[in-house]
Amino acid sequence: MYEQLPVPYGLVRFGVAPDHPEVKNCIEKFEEVASSPRFLYIGNVTVGRDVALKSLKPHYDAMLFSYGASEDRKLGIAGEDLKGVVSAREFVGWYNGLPQFQALEPALENGEEVVVIGQGNVALDVARILLTPVDKLRHTDITEQALETLSRSRVKSVRVVGRRGPLQAAFTVKEVRELMHIDHVQFEPINRSLYPPDIKKLPRVQKRIGEVMLKGTPPLSSHSTNSKSWALDFLKAPEQMNASSANSRQLSSIDFTHQTFAPDTDPFSKTAKVLPTEETSTLPASIAFRSVGYKSTAIPGLSDLGVPFDEKLGIIPNDQYGRIINPSTGPGSLTAGHVHGLYCAGWVKRGPTGVIASTMDDAFTSADVIIRDWESEVPFLNSPESDKSTGLGWYGVKDEVIARGVRVLDWGDWLRVDEMERLRGKNVGKEREKFVEVEDMLEGAGFVNFSRRG
Repeated sequence: MYEQLPVPYGLVRFGVAPDHPEVKNCIEKFEEVASSPRFLYIGNVTVGRDVALKSLKPHYDAMLFSYGASEDRKLGIAGEDLKGVVSAREFVGWYNGLPQFQALEPALENGEEVVVIGQGNVALDVARILLTPVDKLRHTDITEQALETLSRSRVKSVRVVGRRGPLQAAFTVKEVRELMHIDHVQFEPINRSLYPPDIKKLPRVQKRIGEVMLKGTPPLSSHSTNSKSWALDFLKAPEQMNASSANSRQLSSIDFTHQTFAPDTDPFSKTAKVLPTEETSTLPASIAFRSVGYKSTAIPGLSDLGVPFDEKLGIIPNDQYGRIINPSTGPGSLTAGHVHGLYCAGWVKRGPTGVIASTMDDAFTSADVIIRDWESEVPFLNSPESDKSTGLGWYGVKDEVIARGVRVLDWGDWLRVDEMERLRGKNVGKEREKFVEVEDMLEGAGFVNFSRRG
């Protein structure tokens, strides 16, 4: 279940590296929206547990589902449950202060070699955090607990492994460029044959990424100390994770099956297909991060509203513009197949792809569609006219939620939490020190004596 925390910003606060400039831009946009008198923030209320969707329905004209992807996909290989195999999603949540992952305790002091499986932006975020000097991270809002753990890290080498080639990798040029500019960190040159002879003929994005990777990093001085390295390994699919001979529960290495491009595919195409070969290799790993994608799940009560959920794709079926549809009838015209008054945006709409900026653009599109439908007098929730919404919105269920013992936060409560976190950060020389426990967030908001049903 997706659990609503007392604080806003979701993925922006808990799901990306804290040194990303997009974080500040997104928060500023949210604050701009929050300044509207028509905006209402409700924190610490989990839909499906603290309030049912069917209880919300009579009081609204429309609902938009934009709750992201709360689970990560697994590899499905032997040894994936060994100690030392960590979800990249959980690791990012851990160093960003997400309460549910504060007991993660990644054993970064166990060895020098790390393997990250997957080549998206989250995989590169993990690599950058592991390789960046701790003193460079201290000015960010990464948690003090994470800084302490990272200061004890023995990691010297990070290999980021993907099943296909560099032109099919999902990371952006910004991510790979940042990794190229970490002091005393060397990038292992990639195989030039993975790129066409003239990369200038590639599409703009792939060309820019190729230029950065082929240029690499300058050689380290022979006087460099505490040097580290990272690499991008392509055309390797994880086959099995192996335990240490000294400890049957501890990861020590990973077996990979080498891949080759299918004979009927263009290896320089973004959609190139690969096939397994008989060649294998093994990479040592004291710790491995699984970063092969996120997955949305259905929140309780969707079916009560006639909303289907595609378990395979991990999305709410929609017409690509945000209107939720019933696949049995299809989108057809403007209203055919549309589940009236219900919309979706973000990863639960189109799957876990894209960066913050593209997700924001997607949200704007869904919002524009809602406005267009309203102006076109398309049926919304509680149509026909005889069954129209009460118009009460949140206030139609507020008493019911509070009666359950839930401590509900509004925007003013969040601003008090925000002020407390900034004061905590000032005391340790950074912009913010996040509360990492729900109880502390509630206390920061002014709920000193509270009881919270788990």
